[in-house]
Amino acid sequence: MFVDSHCHLSFPELHGRIDAIRADMAAAQVDRALVICTTLEEFDTVHALALAHPNFWCTAGVHPDNEGVDEPDVPRLQALAGQPKVVAIGETGLDYYRLNGRSVADMAWQRERFAVHIAVARAVAKPLVIHTRSASDDTLSMLSAAQQAAGGALTGVFHCFTETAEVARAALDLGFMISFSGILTFKTAQALRDVAAFVPLERCLIETDSPYLAPVPYRGKTNSPAYVPHVAAELARIKGLAVEQVAEATSRNFEQLFGLPQPDLEP
Repeated sequence: MFVDSHCHLSFPELHGRIDAIRADMAAAQVDRALVICTTLEEFDTVHALALAHPNFWCTAGVHPDNEGVDEPDVPRLQALAGQPKVVAIGETGLDYYRLNGRSVADMAWQRERFAVHIAVARAVAKPLVIHTRSASDDTLSMLSAAQQAAGGALTGVFHCFTETAEVARAALDLGFMISFSGILTFKTAQALRDVAAFVPLERCLIETDSPYLAPVPYRGKTNSPAYVPHVAAELARIKGLAVEQVAEATSRNFEQLFGLPQPDLEP
């Protein structure tokens, strides 16, 4: 019924509890999850989770905020992208939130890393999982340039969306989807709820970004894919729909974006 389109099950808060997490998912009718890679060092663990479980898939990429890690190049990342059950490139993008005394110009290494991910996504025809924080202008500019070069063939999702309606509109115009997390349920997130009201349901995904950002009523606790129905319920409330409609639409969007069939399996 529900799909968690972005979770970090390889992180230590969750990795030792996979059996319990999967049981909780089944109880909550969360039948699929996309396990996100954030470093090359982490890929084998992420990939093993996808290979071990029929309702998990994974990505290959290096998060823009990670420093002091193996740097991806096109051949290596492309090789990982070709592995079974790797359905997207990322998590990638730009993050200028923690400059730590540096200027935006000093973050050229992030833009170079992002360009590698974009090049691989184009080469293997797989979607990008985009992280952008305090960097939306540069993120959109790089994606727009790549779209033009690719003849509009680039696709993906802006995950854990927290930007403005203007950024959402620009992302939609580029053909990307918008994914909403548990932040949507936070009392202080009315501006984000307004964005969610604006984004067409056929362009929405839902996620947990677990172990982070647990939705109300679990805010402040370790997040889990089993909690994604709370995101769906809030999105349904915002749009005046039944939660089943949101579950069906976001699951269909997930299948279409990542090239997956409808489920015919037990979680």
